[in-house]
Amino acid sequence: MTDQTKSTTIPIRLTINGHSHELQVEPRVTLLDALRDRLNLTGTKKGCDQGQCGACTVHVEGQRVLSCLTLAAQVEGREITTIEGLAGDGGTLNAVQAAFLDQDAFQCGYCTPGQIMSAVACIREGHAGSDDEIREYMAGNLCRCGAYPHIVAAVRQAALEVAS
Repeated sequence: MTDQTKSTTIPIRLTINGHSHELQVEPRVTLLDALRDRLNLTGTKKGCDQGQCGACTVHVEGQRVLSCLTLAAQVEGREITTIEGLAGDGGTLNAVQAAFLDQDAFQCGYCTPGQIMSAVACIREGHAGSDDEIREYMAGNLCRCGAYPHIVAAVRQAALEVAS
């Protein structure tokens, strides 16, 4: 094997859902692939793998990011939250997760983790003041089943619950 064909890996430490993980990855490995393929955190979905659908949405330091467009090495030392990390102690659902169930805001469920992660950010950042604002802020997350009215209702419900 020549130097040009050798696989080069780098050590990284990722803090995901409050747990530290040490990995050896190629510099080009995305956060999405590290989560799914290396750490078996498969709640984050691979949809388009081009940053177009939002299925891979996670939070880095509380901000939503598309993990398919983020290199794992870029987020070393930063706090990452995935859909698996949203539930509270004892598995108590986050307000958005509960609202998605209450409002039947999913059909096939494939986009649901990304929708929920974006909805949490939408509410936290104060973008849930009206249905139009929710739709605008959630526009980067696609649902092929067309559950949008239920998703908006779920975000509205969760926002009211969080505010009270």
